[in-house]
Amino acid sequence: MAGASRQETDGGERRPCDHLAVTRPVQPHSDACLECQASGDGWVELWLCLCCGWVACSDDSPHQHAKAHYEETDHPVAARLRPGSRLRWCYVHRRAV
Repeated sequence: MAGASRQETDGGERRPCDHLAVTRPVQPHSDACLECQASGDGWVELWLCLCCGWVACSDDSPHQHAKAHYEETDHPVAARLRPGSRLRWCYVHRRAV
């Protein structure tokens, strides 16, 4: 994986992701992927951008709007929008953080 040497220490353990520093407490802008909703499409799962609060469909969904949001904005970290979930994903490192 690209950038793996920056993510690991000499002991092979992963360092915390530096991109978490740009996240902040956000409120979801919606409870749906608005782009999918507008086109009448469905989604598998929703993700919340931890930089701006944008809600979009997951990479497992047909249109991958959360990934598209990252590519358009460079907002690197999103969280699964599911009650009780603590999963966060860094699009830069392509790993859970």
